[in-house]
Amino acid sequence: MTEAKESKATITGTLEKVIFRNDTNFYSIIEIKEAKSGTKITACGILPGIQPGESLEMTGIWTTHEKHGEQFNVEHFDSKLPSDVKGIRRYLGSGLIEGIGKIYSKKIVDHFGADTFNVLSTESARLLEVEGIGQQRAAKIKEAWDAQFAIRDIMIFLQTYDVTNALCIKLYEKYGTAARTILETNPYRVAQEVQGVGFKTADKIAKNLGIPSTHSSRIDAGIMHVLLLSEDDGHTCIHRQQLLKTAQILLELSPSRIDERVEKLISFGKLCMISDEIVQKSSLKNTEDTIAKCLQNILFDKSSTLPDIWTEKAIDWIQKRESLAFAPEQIAAIEVALTNKVSVLTGGPGTGKTTILRSLVTILSAKKANIVLCAPTGRAAQKISETTGKSAQTIHRLLQYKPGERTFLHDESTPLKLDFIVIDEASMVDVFLAASLFKALPTTAHVLLVGDVDQLPSVGPGNMLGDIIKSGKFHVTRLNRIFRQEACSEIVSVAHNIINAVEDCPEIHSFADIDPSHDFHFIKAETPEICLEKVTLLCQKYLPTWYNVDPINDVQILVPVHQGIIGTENLNTTFQNVFIPKEYGVPWTQFRIMDKIIQIRNNYEKNIFNGDLGNITYLNNDDHTATAKFGDEFVSLNKGNLSDIHLAYAISIHKSQGSEFPIVIIALLKQHYIMLQRNLLYTAITRGKNKVFIVGDPKAYSIAVQNKERTKRLTGLYLST
Repeated sequence: MTEAKESKATITGTLEKVIFRNDTNFYSIIEIKEAKSGTKITACGILPGIQPGESLEMTGIWTTHEKHGEQFNVEHFDSKLPSDVKGIRRYLGSGLIEGIGKIYSKKIVDHFGADTFNVLSTESARLLEVEGIGQQRAAKIKEAWDAQFAIRDIMIFLQTYDVTNALCIKLYEKYGTAARTILETNPYRVAQEVQGVGFKTADKIAKNLGIPSTHSSRIDAGIMHVLLLSEDDGHTCIHRQQLLKTAQILLELSPSRIDERVEKLISFGKLCMISDEIVQKSSLKNTEDTIAKCLQNILFDKSSTLPDIWTEKAIDWIQKRESLAFAPEQIAAIEVALTNKVSVLTGGPGTGKTTILRSLVTILSAKKANIVLCAPTGRAAQKISETTGKSAQTIHRLLQYKPGERTFLHDESTPLKLDFIVIDEASMVDVFLAASLFKALPTTAHVLLVGDVDQLPSVGPGNMLGDIIKSGKFHVTRLNRIFRQEACSEIVSVAHNIINAVEDCPEIHSFADIDPSHDFHFIKAETPEICLEKVTLLCQKYLPTWYNVDPINDVQILVPVHQGIIGTENLNTTFQNVFIPKEYGVPWTQFRIMDKIIQIRNNYEKNIFNGDLGNITYLNNDDHTATAKFGDEFVSLNKGNLSDIHLAYAISIHKSQGSEFPIVIIALLKQHYIMLQRNLLYTAITRGKNKVFIVGDPKAYSIAVQNKERTKRLTGLYLST
């Protein structure tokens, strides 16, 4: 509780100490030595990039905090680098500049004195005069000095726009020292080119710069922003009237003025009309056309590098070898895959997909065919490796990304060498990744797409598997019969009941009523508070006792939403505090050593991708970097990289696609109403490999089971194929 003491005031002084700093939003509490009186003052506010030793001129108001007493709330500030030797030494010794710690700070300032900053800025070669500094360290110091001041310049310029520290680093990595100039001359360009700088932030900057609301660059950026929002919802195109309506609300301009710019963007080649009423970004049109063209080229090329296989004999051979007795639909699935250039195998859990894949791999291996198995995520690739006994890769690894050129090694000019490719979990492959993969396939290859069309579609845009099936141009085998009933898998039975709108799911009220040998349980919890309490007890007490598991890495909590008591954000904060002691953390980031994390965007340079799960293994206080382990790989992450990392004790059901976890806990409440859909619940339950626990309200479960409506994605691929 604070109260204003007086009207706005201005204070000038030297920054003595940073008491607290949140590097995500820059909120800081600092101690200032006032220039005139020499008294020490506590100030707080959004203060990006400041370091002890700087001179600050701050405008704000005095307040009285009921606990901490009198303090100055900063509304705006300007800073100057220290000019005296003591201040310079203190500033450089803060660890802000990579390559300069307290020891080298003293050496450099002792040598150059008050001229230190000038040397660093314009005469950095003179650093070699300092004992212990060689060519390599001097170059590193100069690079870090220039980068820090470019980033600092961006930070101070953007301090009123809610742009995070990590995003400022991204802007610098994208534009270098030109970042501020680009922001000032064309902020809408940045909104389209840098992930994380949205249209609204760019619009705020543009208004401050005096760019009129009717300027063509603003309208064009607004139109492209609406298309991006549609893309985020999974669509690859949009109805023209919907585009105009949404852009009108965003831009507060007339539809006719917006429509004029749509026509201009079409004439410039940025947009295209794929029907009388459907608008699509030209880049997405090219992407979907590429998928269609590549598949058609494979289909129409009658040549094949696959060895001759007598399918009837091969099927008899594998049945005898593995002591199997295939059902007619399983025999048909193997025949279709071996005799058709492009085919699809789809079905739910327990319907025999794994048996078919394992048999296909064994047959093809016996014929010495060059088989490649791939999947969109590392966990999905690991799963198909385990079930078939043959090594599988993620699609990204298979295509071999070249960071310097931002392209894949394998494409139409350097195709993959293979006879037969299996693409597992194909329902979660978005159109961008699909286009890259299909471009790299030789037309002589056989392609088998495997997936479950009842699951959620890909996180990225498009409906690749659904559109290929819907086109009717490729052989599709649908498996409906459950073959795993004899294994008494309650998870499989419940999943199929959901698809058939059957609500047979008895709830349990007490942990004492649970039989741990069963693989599916529904624990009743009708309020968010009770739900959180029961999920916590499960993770902290019961699951480790019953199954001797690691509650961090063997258990995955899945929820439909991000906000609220039972949303990913609160659950992650809760379970971080439950499992990881605070002393495992550092001041400059929310993460702690051992934290469970998830990558939320593709990072081709680091070879980590959207949905990859890992753990923080090291936090470096000197240069503010982290090390994380994803699978078997250790990855170094800077602050910019960390903005694409979230805690992952709880993740959204959408983010769980393609993964399988030993134990899954699903929190399900009526408060999640907007997300309660049949395919969402089905996807969540089928993520559990050994055990599934639903903790929540039976009414929420009923709503989800009965809600068969799913958001229909508007795509152009179906039209292309």
